[in-house]
Amino acid sequence: MRVAWLTDLHLDHATDSQRDALYAECQASTADGFLITGDIATGPLVCDCLRELGDVCDRPLYFVLGNHDFYNSRIDRIRREVSDLCGIQTNLHYLTDQFSTALSENVGLVGEDGWGDGTEGDYENSSVRLSDFALIEDFAEQNPEQWKNHLRALGAESEDRLRPKLQKALERFATVVVATHVPPYREACWYEGHTTDDNWAPFFVCGQMGNLLTEMALEHPARRIVVFCGHTHHPGTASMADNLTVVTGGAHYGAPGITGILEIGSAECLWRVNGCQPL
Repeated sequence: MRVAWLTDLHLDHATDSQRDALYAECQASTADGFLITGDIATGPLVCDCLRELGDVCDRPLYFVLGNHDFYNSRIDRIRREVSDLCGIQTNLHYLTDQFSTALSENVGLVGEDGWGDGTEGDYENSSVRLSDFALIEDFAEQNPEQWKNHLRALGAESEDRLRPKLQKALERFATVVVATHVPPYREACWYEGHTTDDNWAPFFVCGQMGNLLTEMALEHPARRIVVFCGHTHHPGTASMADNLTVVTGGAHYGAPGITGILEIGSAECLWRVNGCQPL
């Protein structure tokens, strides 16, 4: 099986011609399915964009959501609307709502949105304040002093949702592909060839998911975990353990396209990704 991977499409920043070019690229792809790791558009447009992508691809389309997908709306509202859409358009699969999907006999796929959860780096002294806090209603309605705790709560929810899915998948599959939006480790949070510092890490790393992945990799040394994520718009590969690799995809506003190809064998996942070392 071949899966085309896309990340950080930001279709709200794309012109009609740029969208048409993406759709033509997807239609021409020989992939058996598609995987999107978040930041598809912004809240009110997400379902329309997913509907269009589902129609264009006309093959299974697996996805998670990113922080931009909740802009101009609420987190629970967008998740509910997306879940409802997947019930109608049956080739759309919101991985955050699902247990594992078999890509081959011994390769499974699980997914979780993830969040920059404030557990890595120096939140208190960081000069970074993302647009999330103004454009996502959950944060905009809060006192800024509550933001850190809310970020940690979102990260904890991601860990809690992923844990049973990943555990079950590792019991069944030799290789488990994990799709998420936010890099789960600082070592996988790339920018212009370097990894993140204490200033940016609180908002660009989901440390609680990283802890879970490390725990699961140690508990299942004979299994392999390969994580695909985005969020930073810069590519890189991080080997976190002999059986745990994180691949971060690059992206450019206004130039959506296929990030790479996952080659799914009987018991392994290999990849060819723009800007990343293939294995």
